[in-house]
Amino acid sequence: MELSRDFFTQDTVTVAKSLLGQRLVRRSEDGELTAGIIVETEAYCGYDDAACHSYKGKTERTRAMFGPKGHAYIYLIYGMYYCMNVTSGPSNAPEAVLIRALEPTDGIPLMSARRGTEKLLNLASGPGKLCMAMDIHRGLYEIDLLQDDRLFLEPGISVPHIIASKRINIDYAGDARDHLWRFTVRDSPFVSARVK
Repeated sequence: MELSRDFFTQDTVTVAKSLLGQRLVRRSEDGELTAGIIVETEAYCGYDDAACHSYKGKTERTRAMFGPKGHAYIYLIYGMYYCMNVTSGPSNAPEAVLIRALEPTDGIPLMSARRGTEKLLNLASGPGKLCMAMDIHRGLYEIDLLQDDRLFLEPGISVPHIIASKRINIDYAGDARDHLWRFTVRDSPFVSARVK
């Protein structure tokens, strides 16, 4: 599957499912490369989704969600961990897909050093771990993931079986907490948490 701008302007739930199996690649400032296959995502659908950061409107934090699709929306949680999203959906919708977990494929020793662990299954099995392993930070906010060689997406592998489940840690979101908008590659040992 070719990753074009049109890929990201599909409805966000479709994008979240379609990103499974694609490759996320990070080339650091000194040229070191890390990469992995996306095995877990979550869709966040703007004004219709109380779990979405843009639900209450545009802020400086959420600016990227209101811009072009296929760009990076990166934010800090708990004052210490970054999370990476891909802007998506119709042009007038401030939506994004959270990249929750990767299966590491390239630069594994570097990812291990950044994470302080040699446990392969634990390197990128969660959004904060993923960003630490890949050195994804606020300095990459809003970059074009189709055109920037520091952080980009490229075609990966076909995923025949996808599991849909509830998103994680959004109990505050009213009825939206029950949406089955978390998507995982079935039987992948690299996901952040097993679907119950």
